[in-house]
Amino acid sequence: MNVLENKIDFIGYIKVERANPNGDPLNGNQPRTDYDNYGEISDVCIKRKIRNRLQDQGEHILVQSDDRCDDGFDSIRSRVAANLEMNKILKMKEKEKNKTNLFAEVACKEWIDVRSFGQVFAFKKNDGVDAVSVGVRGPVSIHTAVSLDPVMTTSMQITKSVNSESGDKKGSDTMGMKHRVDFGVYKMQGSINVQLAEKTGFSQDDAEKVKQALVTLFENDASSARPEGSVEMSKFYWIRHPNKTGCASSAKIHHSIIVTKKDNIDMPKRFSDYIFDDSMLASFKGIHIEEYTEGELTK
Repeated sequence: MNVLENKIDFIGYIKVERANPNGDPLNGNQPRTDYDNYGEISDVCIKRKIRNRLQDQGEHILVQSDDRCDDGFDSIRSRVAANLEMNKILKMKEKEKNKTNLFAEVACKEWIDVRSFGQVFAFKKNDGVDAVSVGVRGPVSIHTAVSLDPVMTTSMQITKSVNSESGDKKGSDTMGMKHRVDFGVYKMQGSINVQLAEKTGFSQDDAEKVKQALVTLFENDASSARPEGSVEMSKFYWIRHPNKTGCASSAKIHHSIIVTKKDNIDMPKRFSDYIFDDSMLASFKGIHIEEYTEGELTK
């Protein structure tokens, strides 16, 4: 595999129309918002969707969701133990030389999400196998996505048309609730650190796979809360620096795109109500920019 030699930053703008991009389980699964009513999509949610897209590409994923499990294992430990090389390392004594390094090395080699995002392995002593505590720090970091403007959320009552069980005491008009964001554009951003990539074996090929996953982040992700086409990566920038350390900090890169509302637009209701000025981003010398609009490379 090609060794990653260039620092990478990326910026994406996610359009949400009448959908719930990330429900908060502590708030009745309503769309996540901060105290100023700006919408949020957690970094954990974004990483979950990246893993799903990588899985769609045929990659081996360690942290699989139950509804997308493709190997029959019901836990991370069972998935690790099923790997012959990993199983040999698990059976090594806890204090045996290089056990931790070998464990991390093989895990990164086997699973793309481990060498991308890192992983904490914490297994209790079990069946004569010593406890394992190994931490891997991954090169791909992702921020929580935040909406450009405060979002308006709508809650609606829904009813069942039929009882689930015969003889159910509740009638067919049992009530429920469904929540959505009427419209919002969320900015997400992240970086890939070359020094950490060297430690996990994250390659240029892996970076291309992550890029493709980000560009198509919400494909094959439809649900009742997110109908097909209601959430999409409408604009995406992939920024490759000329060297390992980069020609500018990630903070400067992430803040270099200025988004404003068109004249006479107070509350945007469509993506075209925003103006994107990336001239400051283009002014950084030495960087290579790929811009995708609705999944298509535009420049």
